[in-house]
Amino acid sequence: MSMDHVSEVMSGLRPLSRLDRPLEMVRQFTPNWFAATMGTGVLALILPQLPRVGATLRPLGEGLWWFDVALFLLFSGLYGARWVLFGHEARRIFGHSVVSMFIGTIPMGLATLLNGALAFALPRFGGAVVPVVETFWWLDVAMSVACGVGIPYLMFTRQQHSIDEMTAVWLLPVVAAEVAAVSGGLLAPHLSDPATQFIVLTTSYALWAYSVPVAFGILTLLILRMALHKLPPASVAASSWLALGPIGTGALGMMVLGADALPIFAAHDLSGVGMIAQGMGVIAGVLLWGFGLWWLFLAMLITIRYFRAGIPFNLGWWGYTFPLGVYTVATLRLGTTLHLAVFTAVGAVLAAALAAMWAVVMARTLHGGWRGHLFVSPCIASTN
Repeated sequence: MSMDHVSEVMSGLRPLSRLDRPLEMVRQFTPNWFAATMGTGVLALILPQLPRVGATLRPLGEGLWWFDVALFLLFSGLYGARWVLFGHEARRIFGHSVVSMFIGTIPMGLATLLNGALAFALPRFGGAVVPVVETFWWLDVAMSVACGVGIPYLMFTRQQHSIDEMTAVWLLPVVAAEVAAVSGGLLAPHLSDPATQFIVLTTSYALWAYSVPVAFGILTLLILRMALHKLPPASVAASSWLALGPIGTGALGMMVLGADALPIFAAHDLSGVGMIAQGMGVIAGVLLWGFGLWWLFLAMLITIRYFRAGIPFNLGWWGYTFPLGVYTVATLRLGTTLHLAVFTAVGAVLAAALAAMWAVVMARTLHGGWRGHLFVSPCIASTN
C-alpha cells in the first residue's frame, strides 16, 4: 500500500476532511438538512402504532424521537450561526429557486417533534408537557403560514422558474401548513380549556385549507410538466416521492380533525357540525388514500427507472422518507378507524420499507456529514 493511499484513507477518517476549514460547515449549511428531522420524526411516530409489535417497538420509537430532538437542535444552531456569521451569504437563499423551497422543512421538522412530545414525553413527564407543545405549535403555525405565502411570493417576484425545470420541491413551503394542521388535531384533545380546544381545531381546519388546494394545484402542474418534459435529472430523483406528502398528510389531517370534531364541536352546541366533520374525515381519508396509492405506484416505477440508471446520493434522498411516512400513518389510521385488516397489512409493509430506507439514507448522511462533502450551499456556488 502506497503512502499516498494511506494518507487518503487517514484523511477520510478525519471529520470534515473534505472542507477547507471547519467553519465551512456553518457557511455551507442549508435548510435541506432539516428534511432529516422530518424523516426521523415520522419513523419514530410510526413504530408504536404498528400492530402486534407496537408496544415492543415503543422504546425504539422514543429513542429515535430523542435523537430527532438532538438533530433539530444541532441543525437550528448551525443554521442560526450561519445567519450570524455569514448573513450576507445566508440571505441569498431567498433568490435561489430550489434551496429556498427547503425553508418549509424547518416548521415541518418542528411539527414531528411536537407530535413526538405528545406521544412520548407526555406519558413520561405528565401534563406539564402540553403547555410547552401548545406554545411551540403556535410558533410552528406562524412559520408555516409565512412559508406558505412568502416563498411563492418570492417565486413570483424575484426568482427565475420555468415549467421544464419544475420539480415537486415546489410543494415543500406549501405543505408545511397542513402538517401543522395535523399537529393541531393531535394537540387539541389534550387541552383542558374547551374554548382553546375549539380555537385550535378551527385553526387547524383553516391551515388544512390554506395548504391542500394549493398543493393539489402544484401536483396538476407537475403531472403536466412530466408529460411534456419527462423526468427531472437524477440528482432530484427523490422528488418524485414528495407528491405523496400532501396527499398522505391531507388524508391524515381530515381523519385526525374529524375525530376531534365531535366532542369539541358538541361542547359549543355544534354537535351536528361535529358529526358531519367526523364523517367527512373518514370519507376524505379514504378518497385521498386512493389518490395516494396511484402516486405511490407511479413513484415506485419512476424510482426503479432512476436506480437502474444510477443516481448520486445527496440530501434530497430524505425525500423518500417523510412522504412515505405520512402516507403510512394515514394507512394505519384507516385500519384502526374502519377496522379493515387490509389497511393494517399495507401499513405494516410500508412501515418496513420506510425503516429500511431510513437506515440507508441515515447511514449515507452520517458518512457524508462526517467527511464534509454534503455541506454545499448552491446559493454560494451559483454566485462564485
